[in-house]
Amino acid sequence: MRSDLISAKAKDGARRLYGRRQAFKLRDNQARLIEELLPRLAIDVPDDGVLEPTALFADAKEVWLEIGFGGGEHLAWQAAAHPDIGFIGVEPFINGMAKLLSHIEAGGQENIRLRQGDARDLIERLPAQSIDRAFLLFPDPWPKTRHHKRRYMQTETLDALARVLKDGAEFRVASDIPGYVAWTLERVMPHPDFTWTAEGPADWKRRPADWPATRYEQKALKAGRIPAYLRFCRRPRG
Repeated sequence: MRSDLISAKAKDGARRLYGRRQAFKLRDNQARLIEELLPRLAIDVPDDGVLEPTALFADAKEVWLEIGFGGGEHLAWQAAAHPDIGFIGVEPFINGMAKLLSHIEAGGQENIRLRQGDARDLIERLPAQSIDRAFLLFPDPWPKTRHHKRRYMQTETLDALARVLKDGAEFRVASDIPGYVAWTLERVMPHPDFTWTAEGPADWKRRPADWPATRYEQKALKAGRIPAYLRFCRRPRG
């Protein structure tokens, strides 16, 4: 899903995204969905104050968050499989947003709300203990050493995510890049707020039944790259 949500401080102190936000020209139907459907589902993140996620959904018993949903296959599947759960998807790239909107129009999911931009901007406005599950699937590995600071998985992003996750909430991470898997474990394992749930190799080598394959994952497997499916749990507070 190659969609790391990386931002930095500009000279005026405001965050800005690295990279292009649109890779390919949108097809006519995709442009229509961006124009007509996205405004109905878009989340307005306040410049200050708190964004209450349960207010985005009428009767959701839980709220799940996907950070960088790429083409949206996973998010659309989860929303269809769990109509009683509200889903927040954040993605900086307009092409990925258009693909997910196509899934939503075809599947009729009413329990998805979207934000185009940096997930950290949204997370910092969420109340503490407001998210029941989070996903970071196949983020950009930024393979060059000088670019590692751009990786989403950093101690400070884990701190921010831990604040908004409820006690016992699951955080799922997937990658087909061994170096990124190691990088992730090196940061999550010593973190005081997370524990790795794996008890054996099968727990991270096999994708669970409720974890649908994505287009990027299928490309990785075809290329001979073996994904790792990591599941972490937010430790209870106190």
